[in-house]
Amino acid sequence: MQTSRIEGARAFQLGKVAVAAVLLAGCTTVQTPTKGDPFEGFNRTIFTVNDKIDQYALKPVAKGYVWATPQPVRDSVTNFFSNIGDVYIAANNLLQLKITDGVQDIMRIVINTVFGVGGLFDVATLAKLPKHENDLGLTFGHYGVPPGPYLVLPLFGPSTVRDAVGSVGNYYVNPLSYIDPPGLSWGLYGLNIVNVRANLLGASDVLEGAALDKYSFVRNAYLQRRQYLLSDGRRSATLPNYDQEAPLPKYEDVDSGAAAAPAGAVTGTAGAAAKAAAASGTAVATPPQGEPAAAPEPASGATETPPLDLNGGPETTQIPAGQLVPPTRFNFPSFKLH
Repeated sequence: MQTSRIEGARAFQLGKVAVAAVLLAGCTTVQTPTKGDPFEGFNRTIFTVNDKIDQYALKPVAKGYVWATPQPVRDSVTNFFSNIGDVYIAANNLLQLKITDGVQDIMRIVINTVFGVGGLFDVATLAKLPKHENDLGLTFGHYGVPPGPYLVLPLFGPSTVRDAVGSVGNYYVNPLSYIDPPGLSWGLYGLNIVNVRANLLGASDVLEGAALDKYSFVRNAYLQRRQYLLSDGRRSATLPNYDQEAPLPKYEDVDSGAAAAPAGAVTGTAGAAAKAAAASGTAVATPPQGEPAAAPEPASGATETPPLDLNGGPETTQIPAGQLVPPTRFNFPSFKLH
């Protein structure tokens, strides 16, 4: 009997050693850690644990919540916790001296609480009051505190050293932390987590199907998102504006264009020749109405451009090289854009 107890105790100790060895193996530093993520080995271990908890516990609960709860009720739950979140968002906007945003957040709280039945309905958005995002981590960053290394927190997910410290302050600013009894407070926290996870079911399915390395994808997305919020949504580079494009030229049918080469075109040619002659000091005689314009005589010393013979025959129409137009009898392809 005693021998079996000793063997059981040894087996239990060996099991603990094995688990510790696995955790230590997972927490070892990778050979080439990514810049900004010196604890990548440890972070990947915590990420894997969180992912398994989500896969076998949180995600099934969220799916059951979606199945059992109608969409309008889930929307009201989302609005309720969003209205509570506006409290610490307003506080951080005021701490960052963003007075306009802070006043808008306070107005959102009052309107949604009074006219939205305790925040169950988002009346403030209908009143054109924008929803902001802010927290204590962003407040620290606003005043120059660096983010520090990337961290993956157990059960809480991606973060940084700065954001992890800020989350402690957010807990004490959140009104849910002061609800009595404590069981009701933790129950509301749990409902908020399940509701948020239910809202992200579609995004997680896309992530699982698209990302080759989920850890790297989540890390990069989180850091870029935080940097975007810290810069107030300003773009890091000025992108070209593709909304205002130059209109495409209108290519008319060559056949119809050649057939209508008209008197107006001849008159325009004569006017252009007159302007060119005026600029060079050469006199040009304006032809009578209805007669073709004569080409201006070249200035002294200038070389006249020889006419271009298209067929080489004696009866072929000769066109000056500078005014070459594809004639219709050569069957050039015509282009027309509609």
